[in-house]
This record gives sequence, structure tokens and C-alpha cells, in this order.
Amino acid sequence: MREESGAPGWAASRRELMAGLAVAMTLGSEAAWAARGGSMPGFAYVGCRTSRERNARGDGISVYRIGADGGWQRVQLVGDLVNPSYLAFDRSRRFLYTVHGDGSEASAFRIDPASGQLTFLNRVTTGGRNPVHLMPDPSNRFMVVANHIVADGVKSGIASLPIGEDGRLGAPVDIVPFEGKIGPHRVEQPFPKPHQVEFDPSGRFIIVPDKGCDRVLVFTIDAAGKLHQVDATPARETSGPRHVAFHPTVPYAYIINELDSTVVAYRFDRRSGALRPFQVVSALSEDFTGNSRGSEIAVSRDGRYLYASNRGADTVSTFAIDRADGRLHWKGWVPAGGKTPRFFALRGDRMVVANEEGHNIVRFAIGVDGMPQGPVVVAETGSPTSIVFSS
Repeated sequence: MREESGAPGWAASRRELMAGLAVAMTLGSEAAWAARGGSMPGFAYVGCRTSRERNARGDGISVYRIGADGGWQRVQLVGDLVNPSYLAFDRSRRFLYTVHGDGSEASAFRIDPASGQLTFLNRVTTGGRNPVHLMPDPSNRFMVVANHIVADGVKSGIASLPIGEDGRLGAPVDIVPFEGKIGPHRVEQPFPKPHQVEFDPSGRFIIVPDKGCDRVLVFTIDAAGKLHQVDATPARETSGPRHVAFHPTVPYAYIINELDSTVVAYRFDRRSGALRPFQVVSALSEDFTGNSRGSEIAVSRDGRYLYASNRGADTVSTFAIDRADGRLHWKGWVPAGGKTPRFFALRGDRMVVANEEGHNIVRFAIGVDGMPQGPVVVAETGSPTSIVFSS
């Protein structure tokens, strides 16, 4: 393990923030961000792939301090980890968790609030193979995990792991193996492939896009950590549902399909958890004729825009959301700033993209028209696949 020390020391007053927003109306978000001396310092935690089988260059979980000037400084590397590919905080944000892609385990870490640095707590089985996503339930008592593949006689599916008061994970209390008619893509759909376990804004329902069976499943979790399926919605054949994003105020959800790089808009029933599709759009520009796979999706905090990334085209596309009916309207795309934008996150008026095969992390400003502007490279790092922020 290699470590450095450092802590953020900047805070913006309300007056400074409002002034910065006024500047943004005329200069654009990135120029305004620089004009007000930066904003939202804190820590960024970056997961990656490390294995030779993935042609990876990663070396563990990197902890970066984000300065007042927007610069990223790595203050810790937690090495000796195999494919810490997706990260999540617990609800208290005192602990960090990772799944180990292509393996069968998840690890827990304690976060030092002053330095941002991590201390390893424990590692447990996820009850399956190639865990790809994890998320704590609203009670903060259970971590729900998506196990993506079938291996060694163990089926793919989802599982719940107890979270101790000290942040440590326990052995699974429930494992739900998936069954279902697989899709027609012979390589990518040989069995059910749950790709995400995302709670809806109320925390009542868990949305599980299943890339292998072209469907979206919905579960609940009870007080004992048991998982219960309550809905299933089929998707278009060979679409490969991957990730979901919810509108922050009205009952719409949006899913990016990996295999055909499309986005599907759904009406979301807040009482039953049911999803009903009403629109499908391409996440690629109409003149793109190459091969590409959808990867990440997010809705802006104000609910006005949706963003989707494409691996192959290596772009991030922007859609305007009609609040009246939830329909998407294409605005345009920007280059991702590197190869294979596997992941991105929205943070304030900025977007941060992890380019897995570009081996960099880039920052975009979000303009007043919703379009990303940039990019600015904030870190060079091997095979980044996930980013979470302390604030």
C-alpha cells in the first residue's frame, strides 16, 4: 500500500455560490467554475480493473483529494486488490464497499473523515460469480449485490449481505438465483445476467436490469434481508438492459441497453414498482455506423437532461427530458475524452467520466444548455471503472 496525506480546506459561502451561478449564465459552467475558484472539494474514490484477463492496467482503489482549484491529488492507493470494479458507500458514508469483478467476493473499508483514507475491514463471498454492482438498502442493514454470471455450477442472480454496526459485511442472508429465457445473442446472452441493483427514489423497490434475458426485474427487501420479486418487464430482443436512472421528481425511469446502445423510457408505478416502457431512442448519433455498446446513464439533478455513454463510439450523448410526458429529445453528443467510457457520474454542474481503456478520468462542465463542455483530464490512472465522491 502506498499512501500520502492531505485534507480539503475550502468552503464556499452562499453569496459566492450565487455569484458563480450568475457568471455561469454568461461564461458557461467550466469558465464560471474557474472564476469562482473551484467548488465542492472533497474526496474521490476510483475503482478499476486489474487482471491480465481483462488486459487491465489498474492497481487498486485510488483515493484522490479534490482541491479548491479542481485539481485531483492521489493521497492513497489501496493495492493488492483484484478488480475492485464497482464502489458504493453505505448510507452513513462512513464505509466504502467494492465488489471484485470476475471473482466472487466483496470488501469493506472504513473511511477516515479527515484524510479520506481507507482502512480494510473484511472480505466476504457474494454468493455468486462476477459481482458487478452493489447498493445498501435504506435501513443500511443490508448490501444488495448483483452476481453477473454462471460459473462452477452456481447460477447468476442477486444476494443480500448484512452490514454490521462496525461496517463489516456478513455472509449472504439471501441468494436469489435467476431463471428465464435467455436472449438470442449467442455470446453475450448465454444465461441470465443481472447488471445492476438500483433502489428507486423511495427506497422501496430494487430495479434489476437483466442483460442476459432482455428484461427488467423489480424486487423488494424485507426487514430480515429477504428479497422478493414483484414485477418483470420484457425488453426488446438483443437489447441487453444494463443500468437504470430515475427522474428526481416525476415517475419516470430510463434504462440504457448495452447491446444495441438504446435508451428506453418507462413510466414507474410508485405503488407497485411496475415499469412500463413508452419510448425507445438511440444513444448514438444518426451518422454513427460502427460498433458500440451502451454503458452508463444518469439524469441531471434538476431533471431536465439525461446523459448516456457509449463504448466504441466513445461518446456521451445528451437528451432533454420533457417533464410533462417524460419523453426524450436528442440534443447532441460530445467525445468522452478517452477510449471506452465505462462509467460517469454527475457532481454539481460537472460530469466526471472514467475512460477504462483511455486510462484517464476527465471532467466536463455542464453548460446552461445541458451539454457537457470540455474535457479536462483530472487524473491518469489504469483502467478506471467506477467513481464515488465523499460530498
